[in-house]
Amino acid sequence: MEHLRPVPGGAPDKGAPSGGKHELGELLSRASRGDEAAFAEFYDATSARAYGLALRVVRNPALAEEVAQEAFLDAWRTSSRYDAARGSAAGWFLTIVHRKAVDRVRSVEAATHRDETWQRESQPVDHDQTAEVAHSSLEAQRVRGAVATLTDVQREAVELTYFGGYTHTEVATMLEVPLGTAKTRIRDGLIRLRDVMGVGS
Repeated sequence: MEHLRPVPGGAPDKGAPSGGKHELGELLSRASRGDEAAFAEFYDATSARAYGLALRVVRNPALAEEVAQEAFLDAWRTSSRYDAARGSAAGWFLTIVHRKAVDRVRSVEAATHRDETWQRESQPVDHDQTAEVAHSSLEAQRVRGAVATLTDVQREAVELTYFGGYTHTEVATMLEVPLGTAKTRIRDGLIRLRDVMGVGS
């Protein structure tokens, strides 16, 4: 699978094969048994969406291509882990793409942080700013912990909407579910997040 290369932005997404979400799941199942042709079909059906999601997160075309490539290689290696009972094949794969993209953003930010450390250390300590940064870090940890409590279908819908920046309609299309179902998953996920984090209580 090393020869696969993500389609740059602007290339038309061929969409899911004729069998829809069930066919994508079947392609992953065949790929898990070493069927490269099946995975190539899966790639053709999802490459543009993978690149689009990666680009929304990393906001850099070259990095987005790299992230999408890494996600496809990961999907090829872990295709046996896909469980149709826990969500759509498209949702499973786009979750991998999103996590790879977030990891890349964090890696870039860490590199930038290292490059700028000497500048920050040479400045007088602003205690108010330090407290604000610490508070933001704690809030981010709380959010990640709360998201982990969601069901698989709620989490993939919420991540695509609020972390990936997609509309409800786009999420419904990606997950290959009716718009009403996508909205319900997002709403239930947000209610769960609110309860876990104690917002408004």
